[in-house]
Amino acid sequence: MSNIICVAGMIAVHSCLCAQTITTQATAHQIPHVRGVWLTNVDSDALYSREKIRAAVQTCAELGFNTIFVVVWNRAMTTYPSDVMQRLTGVRIDPVLTREDKQRDPLRELLAEAKPRGIKVIAWFEFGFSCSYDQPDGGVIIRAKPHWAARDVHGKIVSKNKFQWMNAFHPEVQDFIMALLKEVVQQYDVDGIQGDDRLPALPSEAGYDDYTRNLYKSEHGTFPPPYAKDYEWVRWRAEKLSAYMQRIYIELKALKPSLLISMSPSIYPWSVEEYLQDWVTWVREGWVDIVCPQVYRYSIDAYKRELDKIVTQQIHPKDHHKCAPGILLKVGSYVASEQLLRMMIDHNRSRGLNSEVYFFFEGVKKYPELFKELNGVRK
Repeated sequence: MSNIICVAGMIAVHSCLCAQTITTQATAHQIPHVRGVWLTNVDSDALYSREKIRAAVQTCAELGFNTIFVVVWNRAMTTYPSDVMQRLTGVRIDPVLTREDKQRDPLRELLAEAKPRGIKVIAWFEFGFSCSYDQPDGGVIIRAKPHWAARDVHGKIVSKNKFQWMNAFHPEVQDFIMALLKEVVQQYDVDGIQGDDRLPALPSEAGYDDYTRNLYKSEHGTFPPPYAKDYEWVRWRAEKLSAYMQRIYIELKALKPSLLISMSPSIYPWSVEEYLQDWVTWVREGWVDIVCPQVYRYSIDAYKRELDKIVTQQIHPKDHHKCAPGILLKVGSYVASEQLLRMMIDHNRSRGLNSEVYFFFEGVKKYPELFKELNGVRK
């Protein structure tokens, strides 16, 4: 059992990607109490026209939300016109969004509606290093770049929960994602960017492609072990992704020092065991300004257990102001009850946390009066 993962022993990453020093003090004062909501193009038509964007933003404003995390990258497409994607796949923007108006730019439309209302807009790169959903061949990106595919120990393209993955360790793949991030930061007046449980992330089944195997051998003198969850092998890969997290922070802050770097990972230590995301290190090292752990639970007892671990074991009190727990409001036919939402917010406050982000926008319309109350909207 010595190789079974004990993530509590994960060591801090001290990579030296860049000599440039960027402190977090400059952005600390810019982080208000986050009253956030994720705005998607799945199970929602809120981004499908300028009129619907205007209505969505108006709803957010009326209910007291001050931050919209809007999807800009999923299913190998962007929700804004992208030169990067035009060059790679020939698809400049998700065509569903421009069906009636080929010149539309939903991200620019959202900014035009949100900014005058004082609502921050954070560009959410939902798919991260995932290249497709329910496409065993990896979809259009892997067809164009076969050597970008993540591979498991059997040499197959990594597919987990129906998501297929690019190799997050390959420098070309890392540069591609960085190009998307920089494209948004340089071309749009967004307040921040966000990755989630797919950025930076990779299923722990991955790492058996030729590039990564040879990289590991160059550092260890031998190929990686066939057991994907070998402790040292997991730690090595998690540290590589943490180095990329540091690179994201340094390079994007160099472009726009006021930019908020937000991450919404899954629960720790599951995040490391399953997706190589050592986000506790990211927070400790100062590579994120906002962290929104996905405390997606269906009962108050389960929610309390996970949140208590976050605030007592995983995030130091000096960083509690960065924590805006992710709350599951709606998924499919499920909608959290008003009573459960109240209890979760009450527990956040009892733990000194004054921020949260709800998944997702369509759910907030179920309880307008509740959210006005929770978000402090004066009558």
